[in-house]
Amino acid sequence: MNIVHNETKISDELKRIADRINLDNNEEINTTVKKILEDVKNEGDEALKKYTLKFDGFNPDPLYVSKKEIENAWDKTTKPLQEALKNAKRRIEKFHEKEIPESFSIKGIFGEHVQRKWLPVQRAGLYVPGGRASYPSTVLMNAIPAKVAGVKEIIMVSPANAEGEMNKTVLAAAHICGIEKIFKIGGAQAIAALAFGTNEINRVDVISGPGNIFVTTAKKLIFGSTGIDSLAGPSEILIIADSHANSSQLASDLLAQAEHDPFASSILLTTSNSIAKDVKNKIYQKLENHPRKEICTRSIKDWGLIGVCGDIETCIKFSNQFAPEHLEIMTINPKKLVDKIENAGAIFLGKWTPEAVGDYIAGPNHTLPTSGNARFSGALGVETFMKNSSIIEFTQQSLQKNSEDIINLATSEGLFSHADSVKVRFED
Repeated sequence: MNIVHNETKISDELKRIADRINLDNNEEINTTVKKILEDVKNEGDEALKKYTLKFDGFNPDPLYVSKKEIENAWDKTTKPLQEALKNAKRRIEKFHEKEIPESFSIKGIFGEHVQRKWLPVQRAGLYVPGGRASYPSTVLMNAIPAKVAGVKEIIMVSPANAEGEMNKTVLAAAHICGIEKIFKIGGAQAIAALAFGTNEINRVDVISGPGNIFVTTAKKLIFGSTGIDSLAGPSEILIIADSHANSSQLASDLLAQAEHDPFASSILLTTSNSIAKDVKNKIYQKLENHPRKEICTRSIKDWGLIGVCGDIETCIKFSNQFAPEHLEIMTINPKKLVDKIENAGAIFLGKWTPEAVGDYIAGPNHTLPTSGNARFSGALGVETFMKNSSIIEFTQQSLQKNSEDIINLATSEGLFSHADSVKVRFED
């Protein structure tokens, strides 16, 4: 992990990190995923079984997880972990209930009536990653807003191990969220099943949940026929720190991101050269006996950065340009800086708010925009699983009073019948 002082080099490094995953430039992955999508579309469940055996090493027969397995997973979960899951569920529900969009109506002066009506989608598909780690928190963060939105049918897919067994805590989280349809499939083939439907798996309207580059590429390719939450890249954190920050805490927070994935990015922007040096030393000290040392080491070597800036304003400028998924502000008065932050998925204030708080228990969703997408998008929420319709009702008087404007606008666009559709209503 390099310490960089030159602002031009810091800027260049941030651009390099932001572009570390480019879905458009990997033709080999695109070709592989297209073939998987086509096979599942044409062959359905048989293709799912074929690819699960190929990639995950077991024959998924049956594809689904039984109700008894789900209940047993909850029963075998330790009491402290059960309570942690319940507490997280309560807090996430409470936050997302505030997100429910309101339908509204406007009555015009000539009797016209226009409305916006919000409704949930019928079916949602949740992708829960497996592989390097298990993520019961992902179950909560995706299932709860779907439930709050009023989605009637939620289908969950998640990879199983080589013995065909799914992580018990993931199943326990699904149990308390009331998810009954769970399938032990992963990868691009699981996205295909949700997007196109098979004999066993119903086609869904929206797919949410993070995954590897194959999963993300599949989501990109099916978007348009099926809704998606976002195209999530590798996770990232950017920390803004002054000389008052605690180096050991900063090092732990950076490693908390690095341990996710070799492509995860951990960035520290600080005004203190001594903090920069101390954090770098502490990172390598903490790595000595780290259980995920190999992953962390690759992450911080390839995608880590410590930048020393002349002042906090420069740190903020770089942060806004990078638009991080997670932004921690570890300064003497972090609240003073919040109004200057323009682009960030989630902002964590002060030394008592490590990013892990947001991952598990705070309440706001932890599915956040990555790869600079915080410039134009935000967290997954209730609206991800909803749609809106406009309802328009004009009276004779309101159409007559507005007819000339409609006709003039339609004529300006060269659309004769648009104008005529208004004129004809006032002919004898």
